Amino acid sequence: MGNSLFEQLKKTGLVDEKKAKKVKQGQYKSKKKKGKKGAPAPVSEATLQAQQARAEKAERDRLLNQQRKTAAEGKAIAAQIRQLIQTNRIENCDGEVAYHFTDAAVVKCLHISPQIHGNLVARRLAIAKLDDGYELVPLAVAEKIRQRDEQCIILCGRASEAETAEDDPYTDYKIPDDLMW
Repeated sequence: MGNSLFEQLKKTGLVDEKKAKKVKQGQYKSKKKKGKKGAPAPVSEATLQAQQARAEKAERDRLLNQQRKTAAEGKAIAAQIRQLIQTNRIENCDGEVAYHFTDAAVVKCLHISPQIHGNLVARRLAIAKLDDGYELVPLAVAEKIRQRDEQCIILCGRASEAETAEDDPYTDYKIPDDLMW
């Protein structure tokens, strides 16, 4: 049992010394061709294609994740705006005074009380768009909403101040905003 396989085959006559030496030399040469352990193995075309496919898939996944992230951020901002408007809106503002304003080049009308009309004219309140309706919110809340989305605020105090020019010769003459037509 202590005999190696080569010795056993030699005793039976299946292998001779010359064939054994050729096999050993062939094994030695094949080991030599493989190179050192740290040397890179030759890369086949199939592995290159697999690596390229993995890289393309990773890029697609990255873009998809980025799109999902921006969509989630948009939903979060919309939810914040909705919450700001709903928690800070002015209640019981129905009245007999019609207040006209423009939204996307369309004239809209809100019926409000005279007290709220005075606050709108004095630019202490702003009009915010919520879904298909409009809500009145304080100016501080309107600024927070404006930071998140410019299009949600329809009318705000800073708009009239920005329109006033410094070199306007009629700055001393006030134009009343509370005229009823």
